[in-house]
Amino acid sequence: MASIIDPRNDALRTHPPSSVQVLTTNGSNWLWAVTAVFGVTLLALFAHKFRARGGERFFHYLFIVANFVGLIAYFAMAADLAWDSIVQANQRDNGITRQIFWAKYVFWVVSFPAIIIALGVLSGISWATIFFNVVLSWIWIISYLIAAYTPSNYKWGFFAFGVLAHLFLALSTLQHGLRSSTRVGIRRDYTMLAGYANFLWLLYPIAWGVSDGGNVIGITQSFIFFGILDLLLVVGFSLATIFLSRRWDYGRLNIAFTQYGRVPTHTGTYPEKGAANAATIPAGTRTTAAV
Repeated sequence: MASIIDPRNDALRTHPPSSVQVLTTNGSNWLWAVTAVFGVTLLALFAHKFRARGGERFFHYLFIVANFVGLIAYFAMAADLAWDSIVQANQRDNGITRQIFWAKYVFWVVSFPAIIIALGVLSGISWATIFFNVVLSWIWIISYLIAAYTPSNYKWGFFAFGVLAHLFLALSTLQHGLRSSTRVGIRRDYTMLAGYANFLWLLYPIAWGVSDGGNVIGITQSFIFFGILDLLLVVGFSLATIFLSRRWDYGRLNIAFTQYGRVPTHTGTYPEKGAANAATIPAGTRTTAAV
């Protein structure tokens, strides 16, 4: 039986690292634990979406995708995959190389926009502003990725570009989003969610600066830092949004998605369910179910 059920983590033996600064077995164990949390959250969100009314599953879909990508990314990193060996600035003569796991940047490219879209839709800002905020997050993350792959102090220039994009994003979500959420009457919940996300986002530059940027802490320590941040940001934000959404009037907020798109449903009913609307739909027209 012991030979069938082997509790040992053999990821580093199967995929051995080749840098100086590398992931340890304890670090891999931690990453497997984070992977499990993303997996459980994914299943919980998928199951819970069946309890939501038709047209009120938008946030479920958004966070199912974010947690799914988190599951895949952390699975890859726990297995010691999806990385490159990069020479570190100011340590070139010593031949110091570090594992740069690009999988976490791929995860952020998906998870950060998911949170931004959720905040944007909730606050009622325009789709153009939401798109602008999403692109800002991509500039932020891609700048950090390029910086992580830069083996000289020029990396801090790319880091500065990322910080600038981050500041623009924070200003938009905290100022424009807050003003718009006040107009639609959901200021308190929006303030809590936006404040929570921006506080955690504020810690990412610090975590990056002492890990992939400055090589101050090791791979395992950096993953403990990033793993906690990612769990609090993605899992925590997902569950908080779903919990708070129970008291939101999707019709009043104009976030009820129907076969007609994002349309006002102030009466709490959906256009396709009305007899008058049904009568106006030409025979043979194919309709789709609400999300």
